[in-house]
Amino acid sequence: MVSPSYRKPNRLTGYDYNQAGYYFVTICTKNKVPYFGHITGGQMQYSWYGHIALQYWQQIPQPYQIVEIDEVVIMPNHIHGIIIIRPSGEATPPVGVEQCSTSTRTATEQCSVSTTTKHYGLLSKVIKSFKNVVTRQIRLQFEDNEFAWQRSFYDHIIRNENSLHDIRGYIKNNPRKWDLDKDNPASLYM
Repeated sequence: MVSPSYRKPNRLTGYDYNQAGYYFVTICTKNKVPYFGHITGGQMQYSWYGHIALQYWQQIPQPYQIVEIDEVVIMPNHIHGIIIIRPSGEATPPVGVEQCSTSTRTATEQCSVSTTTKHYGLLSKVIKSFKNVVTRQIRLQFEDNEFAWQRSFYDHIIRNENSLHDIRGYIKNNPRKWDLDKDNPASLYM
């Protein structure tokens, strides 16, 4: 019997999430409440909360010199986006890069490699910071203490150009497929 406090790990076991690469992430609101707006005619119509989420998503690279954002879509109750972690001091990595280019820690310790500890790493730090700032702004501006995120997030390590192309297409087309989306509370395919 599995302990009630046991949770299946969300990150790939043994993978160092400080490594340079492309990461597809999905972040959901708690109980999939559609805080960020609604879909009309295949287009996302942002609520004020949706505008806040988009604003802070676009600001992700500011505090992280080796982080870039790629394609993103804010949906009514979740966000899909691609986050790129560059090798320290270098241009955007090619898709499928497997190692951080530096063997020593940077001043911000964003590129360490070790085999003895879990490495939820920089990707988790970026998502946690994003979720925190969006929550803080929504609660401050709208006095909405009910707003919350689902615990953790989904990630997929993008390993090649074909996968990157497919995921970018998935993100761009997500609003047009909202009626079939499993995260749509009104979906017939839940």
